[in-house]
Amino acid sequence: MTIDNSLATISTFDPKKIELTEDDKKLKEQTDNFESFMIKKILDISLKRENNLYGKDAGDKIYNSMYNDTMSKALSGGMGYSELLFSFLKENK
Repeated sequence: MTIDNSLATISTFDPKKIELTEDDKKLKEQTDNFESFMIKKILDISLKRENNLYGKDAGDKIYNSMYNDTMSKALSGGMGYSELLFSFLKENK
């Protein structure tokens, strides 16, 4: 038995195939920022670094937050949430 999943890949809007207007570029930037925020929250939860061997340093929390922020910005736009949200908002304008 084979499953026909050809309809699952059909999209009415593909942002990669058209040239974006200024409003679309601003919307894409905001959806990328939202994806970055989601990734940062996931990293904050999953990368809690508690080392009982060494004492806590005053800058540990700041450094870890900056590291997670940088990683989330680097990963944003590539996980698919941003593109999905952008496509949804663009279609339902």
